[in-house]
Amino acid sequence: MKCHHILAAFLSTAAMLPTTTQACSVVNDYRAPTNLELADQSELILRGRVVGEVEGETSWDDTLLVEPLEALKGDMPTDILEIDGARLAPIPDERGFGLLSNPYQLEGAHPLSYIGGCIRYMFPKGTIVLFFLEQREGKWRPAGGPFSRWAEDVLEEDAPWMGLSRFYSTLPADNASRRKEMLEAERDQLLAQADDPVASLMAQDVERQLAGPNEAWNTIMRKAIEGEAEVPEGAAAEVAAEAVASLIDDDGYESVGLAESMEEETPLLCFLASNEQAVDCDGVTYLRDEELVDEAD
Repeated sequence: MKCHHILAAFLSTAAMLPTTTQACSVVNDYRAPTNLELADQSELILRGRVVGEVEGETSWDDTLLVEPLEALKGDMPTDILEIDGARLAPIPDERGFGLLSNPYQLEGAHPLSYIGGCIRYMFPKGTIVLFFLEQREGKWRPAGGPFSRWAEDVLEEDAPWMGLSRFYSTLPADNASRRKEMLEAERDQLLAQADDPVASLMAQDVERQLAGPNEAWNTIMRKAIEGEAEVPEGAAAEVAAEAVASLIDDDGYESVGLAESMEEETPLLCFLASNEQAVDCDGVTYLRDEELVDEAD
């Protein structure tokens, strides 16, 4: 395979992602929910400790076992909670599936969301996570859809994500003007803590909720590829693969002009297949016809 180095504004967490995976693809008009929308959509917001798993016929049929610690929304479970479609990170975890959430990153989803499953689905045993859940077919499942913050580690009760989620879960869903007033008051209260950098980060997230719905995910990705916007948190390898794939034209040659126009920060290694119809960046593989492949198959 030919080898190309793409220099772009990619995040260092990309290096911690699995070495071979399938990229996640969504329909053109799909929007990842804002944190407030995620809270609205959830039937249960639960802080719980990951204690085990029940293996299914395939890995996608596994069930994660969670010890409930605190319910921010919905009824507090009285027993171990089962979350369908999630499982423990492998041991040993040589490829970093059990990476813990950055407690000060309040916008993007966990980096594991940007590989094959579109959501975080593996957790290290013993971690404490804030889960946003809904019931489907009698089972608890992740709420929010692709690239949502449905499951982020919150090892401390006063973690910033805990404070924001607790606040968002109390906002009235049926009174838009009152909701706006409460959001503005919370933002201003946080901004008034001028010497507290964490309060500033939380205020920025409240401001994002006031700004309204997110752009369509594919629009966000296109802007990142073209250098018009920052790369979404954790999506470095996926953006790189799409960028290089976009440089393979119908005449069978590739141009590095677009990639070189990106902001140069962190090198990412990409490979172009000998037939010039596929590209791989950090294990995320794209075909020329935009179908996705998993090299593990």
